Amino acid sequence: MTKQRTPATPTLHSDDLSLAIRKSNLPDFTGYLIKRSWVTIQRDLRELLLGFNLSQRSMSVLSVVSANPDINQSDVAAALSIERSGMVVIVDELEDLDLIRRERALTDRRAYALRTTLKGEHLHDKVSAAIVAHENRIFANLSAAERESLHVILSKLVGN
Repeated sequence: MTKQRTPATPTLHSDDLSLAIRKSNLPDFTGYLIKRSWVTIQRDLRELLLGFNLSQRSMSVLSVVSANPDINQSDVAAALSIERSGMVVIVDELEDLDLIRRERALTDRRAYALRTTLKGEHLHDKVSAAIVAHENRIFANLSAAERESLHVILSKLVGN
């Protein structure tokens, strides 16, 4: 018995896909536009951070620890909405790279206090500058006022 083949569905090229989306009601939804913006930004950011042997989550942890020496590991996890098990993996990675130190907290021997190393501080500064350049490139088509407005609006949405 010979199985009949179904004709292949033609694949749309990116210009056609863009047109297909513009014809739909998706661009009318703010959430959809935020998601599409994030996909574009995070893809580029992921590549940038890989060049520093970091992920977005590990850079976030490094940033919070850098700004808050001796912060409790659980507090970092809560601030960044990272589950405890995920936080342990990230801290292990950063510690293995000699970017942070984990020590028993003085006030609670069950908890760990985190602090960046000198190497971690230098890398944090270098990566932060690279992220500024990344964002300047990504948002180049916005005026300074538009970019500031976007920042204010997004900060309100996330509760900052």
